[in-house]
Amino acid sequence: MGTFRETLDLRALRFALIFPMLLAIGFAFCSQMLRNNLPDPVAVMWNADGGSSFAPFGAYVAGGSGLIALFGWVTFIQAVPLARPVVMRRIMMGIGLMVSLFMTTVLAAGLVGQSGVGNARLSHVDPIVLAMGSGAALSLGVVMMFAFKPDPRWTAEDDAALQGELRLLADPDLARDSLRMWVHARSSVFVMIIVSAGFPAALIAVVIPWLGALVAAAALVAASFLFARVRADRDGLQVFAAGVLRVLRVPAGEISAAAAADVKAADFGGWGLRHHEDSTAMLVSSGPAVVVNERNGRRVALSAGTQDAADKVAGILNRAASRAQHGGQA
Repeated sequence: MGTFRETLDLRALRFALIFPMLLAIGFAFCSQMLRNNLPDPVAVMWNADGGSSFAPFGAYVAGGSGLIALFGWVTFIQAVPLARPVVMRRIMMGIGLMVSLFMTTVLAAGLVGQSGVGNARLSHVDPIVLAMGSGAALSLGVVMMFAFKPDPRWTAEDDAALQGELRLLADPDLARDSLRMWVHARSSVFVMIIVSAGFPAALIAVVIPWLGALVAAAALVAASFLFARVRADRDGLQVFAAGVLRVLRVPAGEISAAAAADVKAADFGGWGLRHHEDSTAMLVSSGPAVVVNERNGRRVALSAGTQDAADKVAGILNRAASRAQHGGQA
């Protein structure tokens, strides 16, 4: 039992159980204040002409209170397990508040809309109560997402962070030998893509919508390949087109030398991913780049954005290659 309790955020669990129940009790109590002004039976469903389904007042209140408690418990309980990510727990706590308050709003709007009406068939849901209650539910749910502070808990992410700090403490040069950066083409290139593909796609879509969408999608794919995420560390070099698709990988042991250079994309076959003769390149523009010579004689080129970034990447790769070739010693 003790082990199971250690997997739960007890503070969040108390709130998850008590708040929907108190909300249901409050709804039932306030409903009694309207009892003398309501028709019998009351409407529980409506259409454009008015009430369409009916039930006794007691059944409406009891069923509504049960729904408030049930929906609140089911949603709030998702924020209780400590094993779930902190962000997810915050979101589910906010959604739980939204759902329980919205259910109360809908049920209250149904009763207020029938107050003072002799026949429930002529009633409608009160739009003011529904609109104001829904807005309050949404805003308070967002506030709860930011205000809820999950109990601190040591997780696998904390273990990984600790190991990273220990490695950095044992090897201060580790931080110097790691670089993450993004490179992209000049803004004028993206403007050119929009002009040459976006506008024609819009015109084509007027006549053939699917073809216009296809042209726009092709332009979007082409533009995404003018973004690249570069990762250089002691394992070597990796380049991800559009930030997610790995197109280049050079292990540290296969690097002969790396140098910063000012290159022309045309010398390597153009922009984007290119395989040209004995070289492979991922260039988003002409200008500062890193040229890596592999031990098998091939070359790899990638854009670096600035000359300073090119120098840093080349230095990291040269040190990584030296370590790989000398048994881990720089």
